[in-house]
Amino acid sequence: MAKRTRRPRDQLPNCYYEGYMEKRAFNDEKLWTALCGNTLFFFNDKKDCDYIEKLDLSGFISVTDETRQDRNLDAARFNLRLKGGNIKFTVPNAEVREFWKGYIQAVAELAVPTSLNLLPGQIHMLKEAVQKETERKQNSPPSAETSCPSYVTLQADMPACYHNVSRLEAELLLDREVKRGNLLLRPGSDGSSFAVSTRQDLDSPLVKHYRVIRKHDGGFIIDVEPKVTCDTLHDMISYLVTSTDGVLIPLIIEEPYEKKLSYISSDNENGEKSVQQPLQKGPPPSLPSKPPKPGIFH
Repeated sequence: MAKRTRRPRDQLPNCYYEGYMEKRAFNDEKLWTALCGNTLFFFNDKKDCDYIEKLDLSGFISVTDETRQDRNLDAARFNLRLKGGNIKFTVPNAEVREFWKGYIQAVAELAVPTSLNLLPGQIHMLKEAVQKETERKQNSPPSAETSCPSYVTLQADMPACYHNVSRLEAELLLDREVKRGNLLLRPGSDGSSFAVSTRQDLDSPLVKHYRVIRKHDGGFIIDVEPKVTCDTLHDMISYLVTSTDGVLIPLIIEEPYEKKLSYISSDNENGEKSVQQPLQKGPPPSLPSKPPKPGIFH
């Protein structure tokens, strides 16, 4: 991960827990991690003020131990399962793992987990975190994405391979949907630019991220050497596909819609169920006109 300027640490939400964690993905990375609000923020070093990646916990499903032994016998592993995929972490020891699991689950579910091996004082700390996070969410204004009508228009004008995901979520999505495509467009790190993420296999999965800068006079620049200028984001995706001889394939996820009405019916005699289609009928009958009100004469 390259370090990029983002919101300074002192502007992040309440920090409930922090420490070094090794994020095991396509390449293992040991990063200083801070749980601020309901988001994990990753830093190259604990002294850094600007984070390089973040992971929203709003899609939290579960956090569980991984029993497989790490090469470092003292280290402990756990799996964080989100709606967007699974992320594997390694921490210094089992005690630290219980802390991370407790804080992540407490903040994500706004309730203190009861299945963890924690001391009374540690449980009290989790209760305080739940209380602070509950108050923070109650006082947080609605996000720009849900309150700004222009966001819908922006989404509609995007290429079909645009996905509103973070850097880490893009890696998970490309890994999960590898059969559908290996190229996607996503929001940039600063909130005003874009980024392209690609995934290819070379001995092991190789994921790359490219920054896309918006020009003041219109158009976009892929921030590589030499720089590539395109008039629109659609042109940029077309350039990436054609310049790689079709090796890069846009990741487009479109779930099909049914073309005919159908329902499941049970046979009255044998009880077997089967898929049926409604009988073709003409237009529904029109409603009868209302009778005149009593006492009104023509």
